[in-house]
Amino acid sequence: MNTLIEVSGDVLVGLTPQQIVTELDKYIVGQKDAKRSVAIALRNRMRRQQIEGDIREEIKPKNILMIGPTGVGKTEISRRLARLTVCPFVKVEATKFTEVGYVGRDVESMVRDLVDVAIDMVREEEISQVQVEAEGLVTDAVVDALLPLSESGEEEREESAKKTRGKLRKKLLDGDLEERTIEITVEEQVIPQIELFSSDGMDQMGIDMGDMLSGILPPSHKNRRLRIRDARPILFEQAVDDLVNMEEVRQRGLRLAEEMGIIFLDELDKIAAGGREETGGPGVSRQGVQRDLLPFLEGTVVRTRYGAVSTENILFIAAGAFNMSKPSDLIPELQGRLPIRVELDSLTADDFKRILCEPKDALTRQYQALMAVEGVALQFTDEAIEELARIAYELNQTTENIGARRLATVMEYLVEDLAFAANEHAGETIQIDRNYVVDRLTGIVEDPDLSRYIL
Repeated sequence: MNTLIEVSGDVLVGLTPQQIVTELDKYIVGQKDAKRSVAIALRNRMRRQQIEGDIREEIKPKNILMIGPTGVGKTEISRRLARLTVCPFVKVEATKFTEVGYVGRDVESMVRDLVDVAIDMVREEEISQVQVEAEGLVTDAVVDALLPLSESGEEEREESAKKTRGKLRKKLLDGDLEERTIEITVEEQVIPQIELFSSDGMDQMGIDMGDMLSGILPPSHKNRRLRIRDARPILFEQAVDDLVNMEEVRQRGLRLAEEMGIIFLDELDKIAAGGREETGGPGVSRQGVQRDLLPFLEGTVVRTRYGAVSTENILFIAAGAFNMSKPSDLIPELQGRLPIRVELDSLTADDFKRILCEPKDALTRQYQALMAVEGVALQFTDEAIEELARIAYELNQTTENIGARRLATVMEYLVEDLAFAANEHAGETIQIDRNYVVDRLTGIVEDPDLSRYIL
């Protein structure tokens, strides 16, 4: 059966690899090979949705291993990919699973988190479809709280009450009564906190106990007096609960997670260091985490609070710097489950210049938007951009190389004084040129000890 996953009314089959790369180019500079790899992997998932017959079940996602230093775009490529295609996406750090006993979290928790994201996405879609109706119910509930319907049976009094209710409704729609206080009924479920350990991890056991007790302990209802503006969100949620079929939402969410979910495994190199040669110490823990991860990449079934989820068709994108280790330090079985390898390039000064200007969410545009709130028009000259890029690049070479993240640190320090006193410059146009950048940053850059602490 050919089942398509729909979110926000769009069937996820329309984007070609070229179009995916074009969209990623709007936010990420360079890294052509990485963009091509993820675009092909995503397109193949869409193609799989269109295949009829048994062969479809044999087509599995080709998981990806991104290799490159920090701050070059590994996480951003994956995150933008998920947003672009409206796929449930979670990022986890492999090192979170290295602590003894996992500190209450196990490897399965990443799949449960993915399911939560998928169900939230489907629920938001359902809410958007019933929003108008739900808002109408909220208005009715507020009018009822302000002036309940009379049961006197007197026709004249009932007619007067209807007219008054109509006037109240109009005032509500005009926003004139938001500060009035009304009494509403709120449902509260008090579940005692119980911590139990199980093979599924303490976090899942807590969820299971909560679900079980919620079926035994009836919810309590309390009357609360709130301003109308504060009561609206509560009444809206109550209306949505009545209008949305949550069982259908759960089933669609499970299917969306299974068919279109993306899990980004960061810092995989941290559990590969020393790899197969280590026989004691922390290496045992690292290999143990690798072996725990392996079944999920191969395909297994995870029990969640909403139902069982198969990981066979979840796309795993792993990433790591691998400067202290190499991919061959991973156990062979895990290497085989990451067939697509792509190396990301280190960023140059020219890349930094493009990052400051070209992306839709470029830092220069972000600060211009922030200052515009205060009535300040902020302008950056080309020479200022070049100097900022040069300084960020040199800092990466002389101190720790943190990639494009260095730009955020440099920019924040550059505009710190202006951001602090922005209200004093309302209505002004402030130009940041090369001299401004040099005056603000050069002294710190030339002092290696100071730059390590500040930039």
